[in-house]
Amino acid sequence: MSDSATCSSTPVGPVSAQSLDPGRMPTGHRRKRLVAAGVLLVVVAVAAVGIGDSIGKNNPGASGSRDNGTPPSLTVVTHRSLSSQTSVNGTLGYAGSTSIVNEAQGHITWLPAAGQVISQAQVLYQVDGSPVVLLYGSTPVYRALAEGASASDVTGSDVAELNADLVTLGYATAAQIPADSNEFSWWTKQAVEKLQAALGVVQSGTLDFGQVVFVPTAARITTISATLGASAGPGQTILSASSTTRQVTISLDAAQQSEIKVGNKVSITLPNGTSTPGVVSSVGAVASVPSGGGSNATPTVPVEVAPTDPTATGSLDQAPVQVSITTATVAHALVVPVTALTALSNGGYAVEVVDVGGVHHLVGVTLGIFDDADGLVQVTGPGLAAGQRVVVPAR
Repeated sequence: MSDSATCSSTPVGPVSAQSLDPGRMPTGHRRKRLVAAGVLLVVVAVAAVGIGDSIGKNNPGASGSRDNGTPPSLTVVTHRSLSSQTSVNGTLGYAGSTSIVNEAQGHITWLPAAGQVISQAQVLYQVDGSPVVLLYGSTPVYRALAEGASASDVTGSDVAELNADLVTLGYATAAQIPADSNEFSWWTKQAVEKLQAALGVVQSGTLDFGQVVFVPTAARITTISATLGASAGPGQTILSASSTTRQVTISLDAAQQSEIKVGNKVSITLPNGTSTPGVVSSVGAVASVPSGGGSNATPTVPVEVAPTDPTATGSLDQAPVQVSITTATVAHALVVPVTALTALSNGGYAVEVVDVGGVHHLVGVTLGIFDDADGLVQVTGPGLAAGQRVVVPAR
């Protein structure tokens, strides 16, 4: 049997859906399985050639029946857009994880509830009845913040984020504290007094070490490590929190890492069965093995997905979801079912075309992308065109 556009010998049977298993394999894995399936089918074909009727131009009246007497089914080559998709499991929750470290001395007198969201200038917890306040910033607290003999005496990134917060909160204007100012000025002191007045504490204009905690965004409380009435010391983790940003995390098989790119569109199937769109926001570059997985555990890389409409995902945390990632799209492709592929004895694949006179012949094809969801594959081959009929296994 040859790979030419027409073949008069009995074709090898179509590759079965089970042998190709497009729904469970990304493109790289699928091609390896296709080759393996072809080798097996070639062996079967050698035994079948001696007993099968020839099909092709030398037998124009052939019915196209299989060696086992089961008549084939026909489908039509279509011209359409095609997307290759990879389906994986994911976990829906919230992005980020932050530990709230205490620097005040005393006893815990108030704590928030798990799931509560603490925003800018709100109280995270209390020590000896005094509030510890959340402010936005990436530099952690490491000192008291107070006015010096001159503004330039107290500067730094922590002062810069304090100044930005005070302007955002309306306790100072941009004219009083210019953008990106990192000096603890007289205006900074006045704004701190206004903040302290709003909190109901002594208006000293000084923020003692441990009176505020800087985190990048609003904190959604996930874990409470402290206990009411217990002593609180410097360096003690009081709370853990996430951001309020919805996110799906995926532990992706490291072998599939090259197939997934930032910006790939996805469809997220939620626990209630509804679907909502999203986009891949990050793909990890370092593989790791899950703890306790043993020597046979599969290395994975972390992948993060941002829902396009976060409100559509509800408020479930750590909920299992199914994610279908679109890894490639072809706008104009010739498409056949994967089950129409036929393995050739000398390698490669073909489809069995039936012309208007009922004559069967093989057309060698080159495979493109696979649509795992619908069991379709992009093919190109000499003379192959939309509208032609090709053989698929009988239903």
